[in-house]
Amino acid sequence: MKILMFGRGVIATVHGWALEKAGHDVEFYVRPGRAAAYGEAVELDLLDARRRVWGQRVVEAWPVRYREQLTPDHDFDLIVLSVPHHRLAEAAAFLAPRIGNATVLVFGNIWAEPLAAIGALPVDRVAWGFPLAGGGFGEDGVLRGTLLPAVVFGTLDRPPNERERATRRVFREAGFRLREKRDFRVWLWLHFLMNAGLHSQGLRLGTLADLPGATGDLREALLAARELLPVLEARGVDLRRHRRATLGYRAPTWLTAPAFAWLTVHIPLVRRSFEGHADPGAEEPREVCRDALAEARRLGIAVPRLEAAEKSFAGQ
Repeated sequence: MKILMFGRGVIATVHGWALEKAGHDVEFYVRPGRAAAYGEAVELDLLDARRRVWGQRVVEAWPVRYREQLTPDHDFDLIVLSVPHHRLAEAAAFLAPRIGNATVLVFGNIWAEPLAAIGALPVDRVAWGFPLAGGGFGEDGVLRGTLLPAVVFGTLDRPPNERERATRRVFREAGFRLREKRDFRVWLWLHFLMNAGLHSQGLRLGTLADLPGATGDLREALLAARELLPVLEARGVDLRRHRRATLGYRAPTWLTAPAFAWLTVHIPLVRRSFEGHADPGAEEPREVCRDALAEARRLGIAVPRLEAAEKSFAGQ
């Protein structure tokens, strides 16, 4: 299959690498001028857990191909659209007249109504997924990341069509296990709340990389996420139907916070995911917190922990 990764962020890069290793033809779309700046190869230092529980370390210079233009007559079969949630509408508007015959996999956080977030992209040409990977580019340009064994896929109010099933096969054949979420909208929103809780405390300390082992701060992050649950109720979500999905939010933090802190220190895959978010100037963590807080205020929901952390993300 011919696959275009939209952008060269962490998620696009590590999954593009995995898909190419599985035999697919992979290119990256980047803004004009970026290809020369990026160079001919990506320096990778990955923990790949698709076949080994603790991850297999992969260190290599991976040659990549870029394109800086995209016309509607391209021959890509799949476009993987993995951008920060606040860039999704802009990216979707760019792709809509250039989609060609491709399927677009929307592959990341969404906080808006998903169908509204993709704008003019044709719904029957869109697949919905979420990556279970992380990491970051260091100052030396090396991408230090983790690639977990599963990828989350979901649907919005209907069974997957043939394009969606074909997209799932691509990832399954690349060695990923698939996790299916029938109510993907709520799953995405719940995940966004957890991100907001974690980033609110990471930004208060500096970055997410400062959270591993910080039991008290992780407890505050879990409670900040819990305080956001009424936002979903105000959006019309019946949380009683999602008791299993919200268990981690509702469980006693005297139990969950120490366990979480232990995982962030002693499990390399978890620790590296946190350590990869070490850029104090990163835009996305602030946008996640700003948008979660803005929605809570719009709906009249009190979120004291997020509000207390606001000075950490209000600027820039």
